[in-house]
Amino acid sequence: MSAAFADVEGAAPAGAEVIGPGKAGPGETGRGAAGSGAGPGEFARARRNEVVLVAFTAMTNLADGVLKIVLPLLAVGLGGSPGQVALVGLTLTLPWLLVSLPVGVLADRADRRRLVIVADLVRLAAVAGLLVAVAADASSLPVLYACGLVVGLTEVVANTASGALVPAAVPAERRARTNAWIAGAETLANEFCGPAVGGLLVGLGAAVALGSAAVAFAVGAVLVAMLVGRFRPAPASPGRTGEAGSGGEVGRGGEVGRDGEGGGAASGVGGVIAEIREGLVFVWRHRLLRTLTLTIAVLAASWSAWLALLPSYAASVLEADAAEYGFLISGIGLGGLAGAGLVSVINRLLGVRWALFADLVGTFLMMGVPAVFPAAWAVAAAAFAGGMGGTLWTVNARTIAQALVPDRLLGRYGAAARLLGWGTLPLGAALGGLLAEIFGLRAAFALFAVTVALLPIPFLRTVTTAELARSSGS
Repeated sequence: MSAAFADVEGAAPAGAEVIGPGKAGPGETGRGAAGSGAGPGEFARARRNEVVLVAFTAMTNLADGVLKIVLPLLAVGLGGSPGQVALVGLTLTLPWLLVSLPVGVLADRADRRRLVIVADLVRLAAVAGLLVAVAADASSLPVLYACGLVVGLTEVVANTASGALVPAAVPAERRARTNAWIAGAETLANEFCGPAVGGLLVGLGAAVALGSAAVAFAVGAVLVAMLVGRFRPAPASPGRTGEAGSGGEVGRGGEVGRDGEGGGAASGVGGVIAEIREGLVFVWRHRLLRTLTLTIAVLAASWSAWLALLPSYAASVLEADAAEYGFLISGIGLGGLAGAGLVSVINRLLGVRWALFADLVGTFLMMGVPAVFPAAWAVAAAAFAGGMGGTLWTVNARTIAQALVPDRLLGRYGAAARLLGWGTLPLGAALGGLLAEIFGLRAAFALFAVTVALLPIPFLRTVTTAELARSSGS
């Protein structure tokens, strides 16, 4: 999911129910997690890092949103067939399936701030190269595909490493607030401003659009260089295997493995495979994190199916024009922004458990309303609920993971969770299309709604207030 598919008060943070003020989360020793009693210098550092992270997120997501519009339009201008144009989008997303796990290992071995800077500079070079080709009238479909693959690969590196930066950059009691601002920036830049700005810039010329994206990546690299702190992963404690936690499946301190496995990074292919396995095992053995990951896998597939089915549904069932279709899609983004703005209030009133549960409700409405109530305003309202629930989930799930996952595993955990959770995106789109072909559009929505309706059973059994408190060590 994106941020909408993914904060904002300085009082009690949104995640206070998970990690209380002044407490470092499990495995956070040495991460710079400052308590509420931190001095003025620590507070100023945290504020600076928050601003940098949010600004970096906005700039790079703006560039991503522009490229998602520009690259396919360039393929159309080159006379590409529908399949060839669609292949451009595949080049941007395929690296998540192919390299996310080894990139997670890299993010747990190297300085994460440096990785983000290098990734942004490589993205800058790729877009600048395409810009030169366009200006010289030497662009071609293979050149577009190469640019898309480089941008997609470096996006995996940048997102994995930047996600692991937050615990080292921001103290525990401010993380929920920071995560919400980041989610809001992702939604605003990627879902709204990026595509809109991209469309406007393409009207001025492809070179202008590509140049703007390149400048955004350059600014992103400069911003990340302004972060204050130490961003190389903390080494594992010798011989530490962790205490039984989360049902005795994995130590809350985070060191995983059978018979005392775990420890420092090994070299060679075997070492990389062992580290990848460690990240996957960590996700799978931790009952709470496993439930959250598997839940988001179903929700992500449903969102993907909704996006794939909606164009045909809007045209044939709602008889909507292009403007009305845009209105339906915008419901997700508007809901995401509302969720980012209200997450602290909702967490305080309902608690983290029910804020997470709101995503199940929102996704159920997204899938169920088109099946039983084919009215444009109702579908848009359901999309708003889904977007809001998606942001509530994203903010809280990030905060929970940053508290539970040890620093040395943050990159691999993020990569494994994305692979297991977001790997269902293409499956959801394909399954939605197949069901629509066999049973019809409304029936396809209904079948996904039934699937989502089954999720509360495992969710409510595992994601309890007591489990959240126990996992946080409070």
